[in-house]
Amino acid sequence: MTIHSSDSTTRTLEEYRLARQLGLLIDGKWVEATSDSTSVVVNPATGLPLANIANASVADVDAAVQAARSARESWRRVSPAQRTHLLWKLSELIENDIDYLSVLEVLNQGKTLDLARGLDVMGSVETLRYYSGWATKLNGTTNRISAADERPGGSIGEAYHAFSTLEPVGVVAAVVPWNVPLVMAISKLAPALVAGCTVVLKPAVETPLTTLRLGQLIIEAGFPPGVVNIVTGGGDIGAALVGHPGIDKVAFTGSTATGRSIAATAGQSLKRVTLELGGKSPLIVFNDADLEQAAQSAAWSIFLNAGQMCFATSRLLVQKDVREQVIARVCEIAGELKIGSGLDSEAELGPVISERQRARVLSYIDSAVQSGAEMLIGGAQVPSNGFFVAPTVLSVEDPAARIMQEEVFGPVLAVSTFETEEEAIRLANNTEYGLAASLWTQDLARAHTVASSIEAGTVWVNCNVVLDESQPFTGWKQSGLGIEGSRSGVEEYVQPRAVVIAT
Repeated sequence: MTIHSSDSTTRTLEEYRLARQLGLLIDGKWVEATSDSTSVVVNPATGLPLANIANASVADVDAAVQAARSARESWRRVSPAQRTHLLWKLSELIENDIDYLSVLEVLNQGKTLDLARGLDVMGSVETLRYYSGWATKLNGTTNRISAADERPGGSIGEAYHAFSTLEPVGVVAAVVPWNVPLVMAISKLAPALVAGCTVVLKPAVETPLTTLRLGQLIIEAGFPPGVVNIVTGGGDIGAALVGHPGIDKVAFTGSTATGRSIAATAGQSLKRVTLELGGKSPLIVFNDADLEQAAQSAAWSIFLNAGQMCFATSRLLVQKDVREQVIARVCEIAGELKIGSGLDSEAELGPVISERQRARVLSYIDSAVQSGAEMLIGGAQVPSNGFFVAPTVLSVEDPAARIMQEEVFGPVLAVSTFETEEEAIRLANNTEYGLAASLWTQDLARAHTVASSIEAGTVWVNCNVVLDESQPFTGWKQSGLGIEGSRSGVEEYVQPRAVVIAT
């Protein structure tokens, strides 16, 4: 394990052109918050402050929602072709700004520069371009109905012209997490905007910087005032936004605990919700698998972004007769990872987001060891001013152990064994979560049987974390409600209207 550092992580944001205090984006203008309160944004690789960001007040949230409601009708009437043009224009501006946005994401969130460029920035570009095409394809239907004509001499159905339309749900509150802030913001904005909704966007208090830059690009792209509004602040502001009576739908990505709270609040006024929540995804390795590829996939998935990904396969289930071979290779990969600032070109594993998150991850590791888990590698805080955690692999034979049941959100892999196909399925499904799973075998019949038996919204076979906007991404069980991606993801932001006209 090699620790790398870089003086570039101490650069100030002013060197990367971001205004010191943008404020809030409300009704197409940057405005100061009515509150004097601010939050300090910290570089997780150094522990040093990057910027002070305004904390919106409840009055600011109300102003943002009112701006979105005022823009709602005019935006709904913007032609599909124009919506397509605006989303594509925004994608071009983001792509042209890739160097700045990538560095900003690394400084604020801690991931490696390659990951920021590929996942966060180019992922945002491709998401916008995918959804832009849906603007011209959200059509209703013309229906032949069976209702009887009650008029004298009338016949069944022939006296009516019946059709349906798809209408925007209205104003959307988009609340996004800190692990992949830019692409998560876009994954909420793009389908909402293409469907004709207006949006109030709230980034995580830890990682608002690329979202604020996105606001500048939204203005430059030519979106009308009020169509996209951005408020910053902590959980109290998120709660005020979710509970606001002017919000018609909430789109949230984050923890299951927060998702439950949002669902309860939204339910009081029957707001629609899309909740993409936590996971404890299994990676299952059968003895006929390509063991080298499976081991590499297991390590890559859990150490990607320091394990801070909802779909990370944080449970490794290995068939007993190949256990030692697979575990040895995973630990070898973990031990060779270069840890450091994401701006260091050699770094492969960055920090977790905060000191609080590091303490949480380490507490899970300590608890697991105290409960009988065997530490195979890692398990320690990395000496540094930043919030680094060594890549950790634990052998855990108790399927009910906390480390096997609860989302850690850090670079921690829990390994267990199984003997039969039936046992593998039982262990894979033995959590409250159902977000994703990865399955490794050369037996095609087994692949189909196991994939169809796993209680998860996405199952990868002989691959892992293959994501595309054309595919529906949805959590089963306690991993969420609703769908992101594909036409189904767009339909989360529309509501049908049936029209029947007597002829």
